[in-house]
Amino acid sequence: MINAIEINNVKKTFKDLKAVDGITESIKEGEFVALLGPNGAGKTTLVEMIEGIQFPDEGGIKILGMNWKSHEMEIRKILGFSLQETKFIDKLSVMETMNLFSSFYSITVKNPEEILNLVGLSEKKKTYVENLSGGQRQKLALAISLINNPKVLILDEPTTGLDPTARREIWNILQELKKKSTTLILTTHYMEEAEQLCDRILFLDKGKILASGTLDELLERNSLGEYINFTLLKNNKTIEWEKLPGFRKIYWSEQNISGKIHVNDIINFLPEYFKIIKSNNLTLLSFECKKMTLDDLFLSMTGRSLED
Repeated sequence: MINAIEINNVKKTFKDLKAVDGITESIKEGEFVALLGPNGAGKTTLVEMIEGIQFPDEGGIKILGMNWKSHEMEIRKILGFSLQETKFIDKLSVMETMNLFSSFYSITVKNPEEILNLVGLSEKKKTYVENLSGGQRQKLALAISLINNPKVLILDEPTTGLDPTARREIWNILQELKKKSTTLILTTHYMEEAEQLCDRILFLDKGKILASGTLDELLERNSLGEYINFTLLKNNKTIEWEKLPGFRKIYWSEQNISGKIHVNDIINFLPEYFKIIKSNNLTLLSFECKKMTLDDLFLSMTGRSLED
Protein backbone atom coordinates (compact mmCIF):
# COMPACT_ATOMS: atom_id res chain seq x y z
CA MET A 1 0.00 0.00 0.00
CA ILE A 2 1.28 3.49 -0.91
CA ASN A 3 2.10 6.00 1.80
CA ALA A 4 -0.18 9.01 1.45
CA ILE A 5 1.84 11.04 3.97
CA GLU A 6 5.44 10.70 5.06
CA ILE A 7 6.73 12.76 7.98
CA ASN A 8 10.48 12.60 8.52
CA ASN A 9 12.06 13.95 11.73
CA VAL A 10 9.94 17.11 11.66
CA LYS A 11 10.67 19.83 14.21
CA LYS A 12 9.00 23.18 14.86
CA THR A 13 9.90 25.63 17.62
CA PHE A 14 8.21 28.85 18.71
CA LYS A 15 10.68 30.83 20.86
CA ASP A 16 11.40 28.40 23.73
CA LEU A 17 8.51 26.03 22.96
CA LYS A 18 9.20 22.82 21.02
CA ALA A 19 5.76 22.46 19.46
CA VAL A 20 6.82 19.47 17.32
CA ASP A 21 9.94 17.65 18.43
CA GLY A 22 11.34 15.20 15.89
CA ILE A 23 8.22 13.39 14.68
CA THR A 24 8.63 10.63 12.11
CA GLU A 25 5.49 8.83 10.90
CA SER A 26 3.92 7.34 7.76
CA ILE A 27 0.21 7.24 6.93
CA LYS A 28 -0.95 4.81 4.28
CA GLU A 29 -3.32 5.67 1.45
CA GLY A 30 -6.93 5.16 2.54
CA GLU A 31 -6.00 5.01 6.23
CA PHE A 32 -7.96 6.97 8.86
CA VAL A 33 -5.60 8.18 11.60
CA ALA A 34 -6.49 10.07 14.78
CA LEU A 35 -4.10 12.47 16.47
CA LEU A 36 -4.93 12.54 20.18
CA GLY A 37 -3.42 14.73 22.84
CA PRO A 38 -4.27 17.52 25.27
CA ASN A 39 -4.08 21.21 24.41
CA GLY A 40 -0.51 22.15 23.58
CA ALA A 41 0.49 18.62 22.54
CA GLY A 42 1.51 19.78 19.04
CA LYS A 43 -1.45 18.40 17.08
CA THR A 44 -2.47 21.62 15.34
CA THR A 45 1.12 22.64 14.56
CA LEU A 46 1.76 19.24 12.98
CA VAL A 47 -1.34 19.29 10.78
CA GLU A 48 -0.69 22.90 9.75
CA MET A 49 2.72 21.83 8.48
CA ILE A 50 1.12 18.96 6.56
CA GLU A 51 -1.36 21.48 5.13
CA GLY A 52 1.41 23.86 4.07
CA ILE A 53 0.24 26.65 6.38
CA GLN A 54 3.49 26.42 8.35
CA PHE A 55 6.84 24.92 7.42
CA PRO A 56 9.16 22.76 9.52
CA ASP A 57 12.33 24.19 11.02
CA GLU A 58 13.90 20.80 10.35
CA GLY A 59 12.85 17.60 8.59
CA GLY A 60 10.46 17.10 5.71
CA ILE A 61 6.90 16.14 4.80
CA LYS A 62 5.74 14.43 1.61
CA ILE A 63 2.14 14.03 0.42
CA LEU A 64 1.78 11.24 -2.12
CA GLY A 65 5.49 11.57 -2.79
CA MET A 66 5.41 15.37 -3.26
CA ASN A 67 6.65 18.21 -1.05
CA TRP A 68 5.30 21.74 -0.67
CA LYS A 69 8.46 23.46 -1.92
CA SER A 70 8.48 21.79 -5.33
CA HIS A 71 4.86 20.69 -5.86
CA GLU A 72 2.59 23.25 -4.21
CA MET A 73 0.01 23.42 -7.00
CA GLU A 74 -0.18 19.64 -7.37
CA ILE A 75 -0.67 19.14 -3.62
CA ARG A 76 -3.42 21.75 -3.42
CA LYS A 77 -5.38 19.79 -6.02
CA ILE A 78 -5.42 16.61 -3.91
CA LEU A 79 -5.58 18.01 -0.37
CA GLY A 80 -8.67 19.09 1.56
CA PHE A 81 -8.73 20.43 5.08
CA SER A 82 -10.89 22.09 7.68
CA LEU A 83 -9.37 24.19 10.45
CA GLN A 84 -10.50 24.34 14.08
CA GLU A 85 -12.53 27.44 13.29
CA THR A 86 -13.63 28.60 9.85
CA LYS A 87 -14.97 32.09 9.18
CA PHE A 88 -17.59 32.53 6.48
CA ILE A 89 -19.30 35.55 4.97
CA ASP A 90 -22.58 35.82 6.89
CA LYS A 91 -24.57 37.41 4.06
CA LEU A 92 -23.80 34.68 1.53
CA SER A 93 -26.08 31.68 1.22
CA VAL A 94 -24.76 28.15 1.66
CA MET A 95 -24.73 27.58 -2.13
CA GLU A 96 -23.08 30.95 -2.79
CA THR A 97 -20.39 30.03 -0.28
CA MET A 98 -19.83 26.69 -2.01
CA ASN A 99 -19.59 28.41 -5.40
CA LEU A 100 -17.14 30.97 -4.01
CA PHE A 101 -14.76 28.31 -2.75
CA SER A 102 -15.19 26.26 -5.91
CA SER A 103 -13.97 29.26 -7.94
CA PHE A 104 -10.61 29.12 -6.15
CA TYR A 105 -9.67 25.92 -7.97
CA SER A 106 -8.28 25.73 -11.49
CA ILE A 107 -9.44 22.12 -11.75
CA THR A 108 -12.89 20.69 -12.29
CA VAL A 109 -14.44 20.42 -8.85
CA LYS A 110 -17.14 18.20 -7.49
CA ASN A 111 -20.77 19.22 -7.98
CA PRO A 112 -21.66 21.44 -4.98
CA GLU A 113 -25.19 20.03 -4.96
CA GLU A 114 -23.79 16.52 -4.58
CA ILE A 115 -21.55 17.55 -1.67
CA LEU A 116 -24.35 19.40 0.13
CA ASN A 117 -26.47 16.28 -0.18
CA LEU A 118 -23.62 14.20 1.28
CA VAL A 119 -23.27 16.45 4.33
CA GLY A 120 -27.01 16.91 4.81
CA LEU A 121 -27.26 20.59 3.83
CA SER A 122 -29.32 20.33 0.63
CA GLU A 123 -32.35 21.91 2.27
CA LYS A 124 -30.20 24.78 3.55
CA LYS A 125 -28.56 25.75 0.25
CA LYS A 126 -30.48 29.06 0.05
CA THR A 127 -30.03 29.86 3.75
CA TYR A 128 -27.68 32.66 4.74
CA VAL A 129 -24.63 31.45 6.65
CA GLU A 130 -25.51 33.71 9.60
CA ASN A 131 -28.70 31.68 10.10
CA LEU A 132 -26.97 28.30 10.34
CA SER A 133 -26.58 26.47 13.64
CA GLY A 134 -23.15 25.54 14.96
CA GLY A 135 -23.52 22.00 13.66
CA GLN A 136 -24.61 23.22 10.23
CA ARG A 137 -21.58 25.54 10.03
CA GLN A 138 -19.34 22.58 10.81
CA LYS A 139 -21.03 20.62 8.04
CA LEU A 140 -20.47 23.54 5.65
CA ALA A 141 -16.78 23.62 6.58
CA LEU A 142 -16.60 19.89 5.86
CA ALA A 143 -18.43 20.38 2.55
CA ILE A 144 -15.91 23.02 1.48
CA SER A 145 -13.01 20.70 2.33
CA LEU A 146 -14.51 18.15 -0.09
CA ILE A 147 -14.97 20.49 -3.07
CA ASN A 148 -11.82 19.29 -4.86
CA ASN A 149 -12.63 15.61 -4.18
CA PRO A 150 -9.43 15.30 -2.09
CA LYS A 151 -7.34 12.18 -1.84
CA VAL A 152 -6.07 13.39 1.55
CA LEU A 153 -8.39 15.07 4.05
CA ILE A 154 -7.29 16.77 7.27
CA LEU A 155 -9.86 17.76 9.89
CA ASP A 156 -8.76 19.69 12.96
CA GLU A 157 -11.25 19.23 15.83
CA PRO A 158 -14.25 18.98 13.43
CA THR A 159 -16.85 18.22 16.11
CA THR A 160 -15.68 20.37 19.03
CA GLY A 161 -18.62 22.12 20.66
CA LEU A 162 -21.28 20.12 18.82
CA ASP A 163 -24.09 18.30 20.57
CA PRO A 164 -24.01 14.48 20.43
CA THR A 165 -26.53 14.30 17.58
CA ALA A 166 -24.61 16.72 15.35
CA ARG A 167 -21.35 14.96 16.20
CA ARG A 168 -22.69 11.59 15.11
CA GLU A 169 -24.00 13.10 11.89
CA ILE A 170 -20.44 14.24 11.09
CA TRP A 171 -19.19 10.73 11.93
CA ASN A 172 -21.66 9.20 9.48
CA ILE A 173 -20.42 11.51 6.73
CA LEU A 174 -16.80 10.56 7.39
CA GLN A 175 -17.64 6.86 7.40
CA GLU A 176 -19.10 7.30 3.91
CA LEU A 177 -15.86 8.95 2.78
CA LYS A 178 -13.91 5.99 4.11
CA LYS A 179 -15.62 3.76 1.55
CA LYS A 180 -14.03 5.92 -1.17
CA SER A 181 -10.45 5.29 0.04
CA THR A 182 -9.97 8.84 1.26
CA THR A 183 -6.97 9.25 3.58
CA LEU A 184 -7.96 11.09 6.75
CA ILE A 185 -6.02 12.76 9.54
CA LEU A 186 -8.32 13.69 12.39
CA THR A 187 -7.33 15.69 15.45
CA THR A 188 -9.79 15.31 18.29
CA HIS A 189 -10.30 15.44 22.06
CA TYR A 190 -13.04 12.82 21.89
CA MET A 191 -11.82 9.31 22.58
CA GLU A 192 -15.02 7.72 21.25
CA GLU A 193 -14.59 9.64 17.99
CA ALA A 194 -11.13 8.17 17.47
CA GLU A 195 -12.32 4.68 18.37
CA GLN A 196 -15.35 4.84 16.05
CA LEU A 197 -13.70 6.37 12.98
CA CYS A 198 -10.02 5.61 12.85
CA ASP A 199 -7.87 2.64 11.87
CA ARG A 200 -4.97 3.88 13.95
CA ILE A 201 -4.41 6.25 16.85
CA LEU A 202 -1.35 8.41 17.49
CA PHE A 203 -0.83 9.78 20.99
CA LEU A 204 0.94 13.15 21.02
CA ASP A 205 2.31 14.96 24.03
CA LYS A 206 4.86 17.78 24.24
CA GLY A 207 5.56 17.58 20.53
CA LYS A 208 6.34 13.85 20.43
CA ILE A 209 4.45 10.70 19.44
CA LEU A 210 4.18 8.54 22.55
CA ALA A 211 2.39 5.56 21.00
CA SER A 212 0.77 4.39 17.77
CA GLY A 213 -1.68 1.59 16.99
CA THR A 214 -5.31 0.51 17.09
CA LEU A 215 -7.09 0.83 20.41
CA ASP A 216 -6.84 -2.93 21.03
CA GLU A 217 -3.15 -2.95 20.11
CA LEU A 218 -2.38 -0.06 22.44
CA LEU A 219 -4.23 -1.60 25.36
CA GLU A 220 -2.79 -5.08 24.82
CA ARG A 221 0.75 -3.80 24.23
CA ASN A 222 0.76 -1.90 27.48
CA SER A 223 -1.01 -4.56 29.59
CA LEU A 224 -2.85 -1.77 31.26
CA GLY A 225 -5.34 -3.55 33.48
CA GLU A 226 -8.54 -1.93 34.74
CA TYR A 227 -9.79 1.01 36.77
CA ILE A 228 -11.96 1.63 39.82
CA ASN A 229 -13.49 5.09 40.13
CA PHE A 230 -14.91 6.00 43.53
CA THR A 231 -16.02 8.94 45.64
CA LEU A 232 -15.89 9.00 49.44
CA LEU A 233 -17.98 11.05 51.84
CA LYS A 234 -14.77 12.46 53.30
CA ASN A 235 -11.06 12.25 52.66
CA ASN A 236 -8.99 9.45 54.15
CA LYS A 237 -5.57 9.35 52.50
CA THR A 238 -3.98 7.47 55.40
CA ILE A 239 -5.11 4.15 53.92
CA GLU A 240 -2.23 2.20 52.37
CA TRP A 241 -4.02 1.26 49.15
CA GLU A 242 -0.74 0.16 47.59
CA LYS A 243 -0.66 -2.91 49.84
CA LEU A 244 -3.78 -4.36 48.22
CA PRO A 245 -3.24 -7.22 45.70
CA GLY A 246 -2.80 -6.05 42.12
CA PHE A 247 -2.59 -2.34 43.00
CA ARG A 248 -0.73 -0.18 40.48
CA LYS A 249 -1.42 3.47 41.21
CA ILE A 250 -4.03 5.81 42.64
CA TYR A 251 -4.97 9.21 41.24
CA TRP A 252 -6.77 11.63 43.56
CA SER A 253 -8.89 14.64 42.68
CA GLU A 254 -7.82 18.00 44.06
CA GLN A 255 -10.20 17.51 47.02
CA ASN A 256 -8.76 14.04 47.71
CA ILE A 257 -12.29 12.68 47.94
CA SER A 258 -12.71 11.20 44.46
CA GLY A 259 -10.13 8.65 43.41
CA LYS A 260 -9.18 6.44 40.47
CA ILE A 261 -7.32 3.24 41.29
CA HIS A 262 -5.38 1.44 38.57
CA VAL A 263 -5.29 -2.33 39.18
CA ASN A 264 -4.11 -5.45 37.38
CA ASP A 265 -7.25 -7.49 38.01
CA ILE A 266 -10.48 -6.09 39.42
CA ILE A 267 -11.81 -9.52 40.44
CA ASN A 268 -8.89 -10.16 42.81
CA PHE A 269 -8.69 -6.57 44.00
CA LEU A 270 -12.32 -5.90 44.94
CA PRO A 271 -12.72 -8.19 48.00
CA GLU A 272 -9.75 -6.56 49.75
CA TYR A 273 -10.87 -3.10 48.63
CA PHE A 274 -14.28 -3.51 50.28
CA LYS A 275 -12.66 -4.88 53.43
CA ILE A 276 -10.66 -1.66 53.67
CA ILE A 277 -13.77 0.46 53.12
CA LYS A 278 -15.66 -1.42 55.84
CA SER A 279 -12.87 -1.63 58.42
CA ASN A 280 -12.21 2.11 58.17
CA ASN A 281 -15.92 3.02 58.36
CA LEU A 282 -15.73 4.84 55.05
CA THR A 283 -18.87 5.84 53.15
CA LEU A 284 -18.88 5.31 49.39
CA LEU A 285 -20.90 7.91 47.49
CA SER A 286 -20.13 6.44 44.07
CA PHE A 287 -18.33 3.41 42.73
CA GLU A 288 -17.59 2.18 39.19
CA CYS A 289 -15.41 -0.55 37.67
CA LYS A 290 -14.38 -0.14 34.05
CA LYS A 291 -12.00 -1.28 31.39
CA MET A 292 -9.16 0.93 30.24
CA THR A 293 -10.09 3.68 27.76
CA LEU A 294 -7.91 5.87 25.56
CA ASP A 295 -8.02 8.60 28.18
CA ASP A 296 -6.94 6.12 30.87
CA LEU A 297 -4.12 4.95 28.63
CA PHE A 298 -2.91 8.49 28.12
CA LEU A 299 -3.18 9.14 31.87
CA SER A 300 -1.04 6.10 32.62
CA MET A 301 1.62 7.28 30.14
CA THR A 302 1.78 10.96 31.05
CA GLY A 303 0.06 11.42 34.40
CA ARG A 304 -2.54 13.75 32.86
CA SER A 305 -5.80 13.46 30.97
CA LEU A 306 -6.40 14.04 27.27
CA GLU A 307 -8.93 16.67 28.30
CA ASP A 308 -6.43 18.71 30.33
